Amino acid sequence: MNTEASHPQTQTIAIELALLVLLATLWGGSYTFIKLGVATIPPITLIAARTLIAGLLLLVVMHGRGLRLPKDAATWRRFLYQACLNSVIPWTLIAWAERSLDAGLATILNSTSPIFAFFLTLAVTRHEAISARKLFGVAAGMAGICLIVGVQALAGLGEQLAAEIATVVATVCYAGGAIFSRGFKGLDPMAPAAGSLLCGAAILVPISLVVDQPWTLAPSMNSLSALLALAVFSTALAFVIYFRLVQTLGSVGTTAQAYLRVPIGVALGVAFLGEKLTPTAWIGLGCVVIGVAAMTLPARKVAPLGGSGHVMFQPGDAPPRP
Repeated sequence: MNTEASHPQTQTIAIELALLVLLATLWGGSYTFIKLGVATIPPITLIAARTLIAGLLLLVVMHGRGLRLPKDAATWRRFLYQACLNSVIPWTLIAWAERSLDAGLATILNSTSPIFAFFLTLAVTRHEAISARKLFGVAAGMAGICLIVGVQALAGLGEQLAAEIATVVATVCYAGGAIFSRGFKGLDPMAPAAGSLLCGAAILVPISLVVDQPWTLAPSMNSLSALLALAVFSTALAFVIYFRLVQTLGSVGTTAQAYLRVPIGVALGVAFLGEKLTPTAWIGLGCVVIGVAAMTLPARKVAPLGGSGHVMFQPGDAPPRP
């Protein structure tokens, strides 16, 4: 009887793990799509179109399923906050950075948000216990960043160094969003995805119209195709999968995509963009993967302090990514 009962559960776990790999692939591929997109589309317009297309697409799907977005102001304030920290600021920074930065390097640097979340947790909430594994993860991840960014700084490559710093700042935004944003329990997974995307579009579209005047642009077919793939697959579909996995695997389990995404993103950049990592960058990649894995793999459960039973945020809890 136990075997029969465990069979559906095993199938369910297999499906969720397959979705986790798919999510890592969709988000890992986003860096390649962004690189192709910014070749002829300015960063602000690219991200404005990405959020608008994906948000509208999710609205259509929600309507087909008979779902509606919440109407209360408090939830929409959370959508707006999530949009700023998880899409508007970091996505625009990454798109700007990838005008001069390889997609593979952007993937590596942007995967370190659990490490910065750990630093912000210690500095602000101070509720997360320090363990030897977390300290090792922080040390390994920061070593990887220093290996990648530090070499460029010594080489004096100003534009690429600025792009790498912008990517790290975007990563810090993700970490801040992971700590300060609240969950969306009780909502269908599509609601926070669509709501935050529409909030992001409401901010970025007017800026794009003023700054870039998109009607004057002449984007290539490659860039337009990359934009469409970025919006439909790496944003709309990925967000739905992400919020589903948060509910099924939990926030810590879902962050496994953070280190799965790194080799996938680098491999896609090598395969489709012809990128090549330097020997130092390969070492940095290894350090980052090890560090992020150490930070995000779930720890053994311990009895809650004081018997409160409250679930507290873990530094590995990560918001949606590119």
